[in-house]
Amino acid sequence: MSTAPATASTPTANAYGFHCEIAGKDFAATVERVTEALKSEGFGVLTEIDVQTTMKAKLGVDVRPYRILGACNPPLAHRALEAEPDIGLLLPCNVVVREEADGRLCVAFMDPVAVLQMTSNPEVAAVAHEVRERLMRVKNSLDAPSINAS
Repeated sequence: MSTAPATASTPTANAYGFHCEIAGKDFAATVERVTEALKSEGFGVLTEIDVQTTMKAKLGVDVRPYRILGACNPPLAHRALEAEPDIGLLLPCNVVVREEADGRLCVAFMDPVAVLQMTSNPEVAAVAHEVRERLMRVKNSLDAPSINAS
């Protein structure tokens, strides 16, 4: 799978997503800030998985704060589903808010272009690019420096 090269406007941390560091240490406030930034680009959060709580309850394991937000932009999702009904297997767009070992907070975004290129449907590709642009604006609105890819 090829993805767009990393640039200032499309930093790619890996083959399937991009991320940024968030200033501050308040995890709950950061989740709220990310949710609001997503709303500004037409995304709602359909699901929210508290991985930290789930790992403690199911496995008795203590992990750092980690939240998965299932973000969806209904008009764009509708376009993708109309073009290819089974594309729902790859929806919604996941956004992760996590705490690093050193206490820094990170927000990671699924790259819809990378994920949705599993189909050759041109309408799905067009939707994926629009979603990526919106998610990049969300990332940029969080106003924090990018984390370099490892």
